Amino acid sequence: MSKFPVYNFKGEKVKEVDLNPAIFGLKIKPELVQQAVVIQQANSRQVIAHAKDRSEVSGGGRKPWRQKGTGRARHGSSRSPIWRGGGITFGPTKDRNFSVKMNQKAKQKALLMTLSDKAHNQKIVLIDELSLTEAKTKKFLEILQNLNLRPTKKSVKKDKTETGEKKQLTKKNNAGVLVVLPKKDEALVRSIRNLEKVDSIMANSLNVIDVLKKQYLLLPLASITEIEKTFVK
Repeated sequence: MSKFPVYNFKGEKVKEVDLNPAIFGLKIKPELVQQAVVIQQANSRQVIAHAKDRSEVSGGGRKPWRQKGTGRARHGSSRSPIWRGGGITFGPTKDRNFSVKMNQKAKQKALLMTLSDKAHNQKIVLIDELSLTEAKTKKFLEILQNLNLRPTKKSVKKDKTETGEKKQLTKKNNAGVLVVLPKKDEALVRSIRNLEKVDSIMANSLNVIDVLKKQYLLLPLASITEIEKTFVK
C-alpha cells in the first residue's frame, strides 16, 4: 500500500506511515458487506407493535349468559375475538424475534473490508494524537478546519448574487466525519456531539453501518493499534 500522511492537530504533516494490509488492504466483497449491513439492521430492530390476544384483555371471567333458553347465540367469554373489546386474532405480538446470526469471523471480515475501502478511496485522515483539555466544540471545529474537513473563512467562496452573498462549500469540507477514539474521552465526546455530520465511536466498537454512513474517518494512530488488537486475530 502507498504511505499515508499523518498530521498533527494544526494540520501540519509530521510523517508518513504504512497501514496494516490485514486491515486496510483487503479485497472488497460487496455481497459480504451487504449481508453484514442487513444483519446488523435486523438485530437492531425493535418490536414495537403488539396486539392483545384474548388472554390479555380485561373481563370475561364468567359466561355472559346461560347456554340455552335466551334465544341468543351461545358465548363462553366476552374476551372472544368476535366481541367488541375482545382479544385480537393473529395480531402482531411482542414475542417476534427479528435477530439473525452471522459468523463472527465473517462479521469482522466485512468490517475490515469497509475500512479497506475507505483507505483505497483516500477517505481516511490520520492524526498523530487527538485530545482536548476541556470540552469545547469550537476547539474541535478548529482541528477539523486545520485538517480540511470543515470549511474556514478563507476556503469559503463567496458568490455575490442579486439576493446577497451565497456561500458555496466544497464536498470534502462539508462531508460526514466519523471520529474513531482509542479510549473513552468525555471531553472529546462532548466537543464532537454538537457538530453537524460529525460522530464519535470507540475503536473497539466499530461496526459496518457507522463506517459506511460517514464519508471520512478521522483516525488517531492509537486507534489503529486498538483496531488491530480487537479485530485482527
